[in-house]
Amino acid sequence: MAATVWKGFLSFGLISIPVRLYTAARPKRVSFRQIVKETMRPVKQQLYSPELDRVVERKELAKGYEYAKDQFLIVDDDEIKKIEPPSKDTMEILEFVRLAEIDPLYYESSYYAVPEEAGRKAYALLTKAMEDEGYAALAKVSMRQREYTVVIRPRKGGMTLHTMYYADEVREESEYGKIEGVEIKEQEEKLARQLIESLAAPFEPEKYDDSYRTQVTALIEAKLEGREAEEVEAPRLAPVIDLMQALQQSLEAKKKQPQAAEEAEPAEAKEKKSSKRKTG
Repeated sequence: MAATVWKGFLSFGLISIPVRLYTAARPKRVSFRQIVKETMRPVKQQLYSPELDRVVERKELAKGYEYAKDQFLIVDDDEIKKIEPPSKDTMEILEFVRLAEIDPLYYESSYYAVPEEAGRKAYALLTKAMEDEGYAALAKVSMRQREYTVVIRPRKGGMTLHTMYYADEVREESEYGKIEGVEIKEQEEKLARQLIESLAAPFEPEKYDDSYRTQVTALIEAKLEGREAEEVEAPRLAPVIDLMQALQQSLEAKKKQPQAAEEAEPAEAKEKKSSKRKTG
């Protein structure tokens, strides 16, 4: 299991369940460092003070809040520690909600909530009760100098926790929403539905990968081997002029895909399928 990001109690009525939080997902990226072309070595970033005209050490730094332009107030760690909310140690469940009521726009990060040995039974009981009733829990937790509202949901026999943005952190865009002054024809909607249905499939996350990361990795491998990396051609897209025609062509192209895949299938595989039909 990964490193613990929070340790404390999940409070439910008079029941307190000792749990740990672990990061459930994090992005994978190919990282680059800034280097000097001449030396091929990394640069060092230094903390420079224009007023003192010198490089300062970390022990000289303080935490400052800019309350006005170029006006700062020093706030030290001890002062912050004194005002930490109870949620730094106890994650109290405030209420239970239907998961479908929560707009995914509010989700930020995901964590696994894992019980300590002493809390396994209470953890299992709460998880099963939420599964049976179809509810998720809303709670508060403090970590990394921030108090989060979190949603806790049952998943695969355990609890998954999602930190959420607050309402005042979610941007409302005036141009977002229902498109006014647009007429959608019945046939257009019918074709659009057919196209959606033709592309419908069960959600299987393992089918998808980061092609950008794959191409960057291939570029690095090619350069290490002294080769030129293959250039990826970007698709040529243009605004749709005839929507009906575009929908019809999209449907026709989708219908041809299974046929094209069958034609590309090796002869040996086709023979096996044929023999199975005969014996069946």
